[in-house]
Amino acid sequence: MSAGGPDEFEIIAKYFSWPSARSDVVLGIGDDAALLTVPAGRQLVAAMDTLVEGIHFPAGTAARDIGYRALAVNLSDIAAMGADPAWTLLSLSLPRSDDSWLEGFAAGFHELAVQSGVALVGGDTVRGPLVISVQILGHVATDGALTRSGARPGDAIYVSGIPGEAAAGLAVIQQRLAGSPATRFLRQRFLRPEPRVALGQSVRMVASAAMDVSDGLLADLGKLCAASGCSARIDLERLPASAAMRSLFAASACERFALAGGDDYELLLTVAPGRESEFHRRLAGETACTRIGEVVAVAGAGDTVQCCREGRPVSVEAAGFDHFAPGTSA
Repeated sequence: MSAGGPDEFEIIAKYFSWPSARSDVVLGIGDDAALLTVPAGRQLVAAMDTLVEGIHFPAGTAARDIGYRALAVNLSDIAAMGADPAWTLLSLSLPRSDDSWLEGFAAGFHELAVQSGVALVGGDTVRGPLVISVQILGHVATDGALTRSGARPGDAIYVSGIPGEAAAGLAVIQQRLAGSPATRFLRQRFLRPEPRVALGQSVRMVASAAMDVSDGLLADLGKLCAASGCSARIDLERLPASAAMRSLFAASACERFALAGGDDYELLLTVAPGRESEFHRRLAGETACTRIGEVVAVAGAGDTVQCCREGRPVSVEAAGFDHFAPGTSA
């Protein structure tokens, strides 16, 4: 980024002071804090994520994609709760002010905000390393939110979309693979994840538990099981296949991407046996979901999530993303 760009207050006024069409924004950007109206009979849902250059996206990523992605990963948390997104706050740390970069970032962020009906109502801008923190606020009917803790033995485990495509997209970027329809598709799956907000809302009253896949399917399913006090079995042959992934990578790499890649922001969902028919009815017109396993009772020491191939337990090397693991970077 070049020097000589707008100052902090000019940045806010020029790039982030968008008019809001939401009637529940009483007071937005321009004061010490926002004033927002939560509808009667609803609970506030709040989540926050931070994206760091070199950790969550490679250096040199287009500013517009960074802006889009920064909001998308937060909307995914709202989706996992089955909630309605409403408002967002943005904290932006920049090495220096740069009109071209800011214009791209703001355009990507605003693009998804408009698509999602979300109003930007405040935040902060400082000088420092490239770090973006976004808080998302929404609401859901009182006691109607999906959580991680509702899974029970016997519940079916579903995943939306095709896990692993975002990790494959990151590999495409890092390995600088030649342009083709498959590489372009996978790049976009990493750079522009699609938050499954409508899906979460559709199955909110049917699924028993949910969470989004950000750190890897196995790692995140393990977290869901821990919250629910149970274990899980995944049938590897049930994992949905990606034609783009298979055209570029070996089968073993595709499986590793699917189990440990993360960054897909798909939804993991559990459904009680007596509610699967209703679950599928509610999926009509929404993102496809694939049944990949079953919730089981805790069987003692060992992995919380067991992988099976054609009914036989197998060992897989698929550790999820850990911010504090040695050598962690994008």
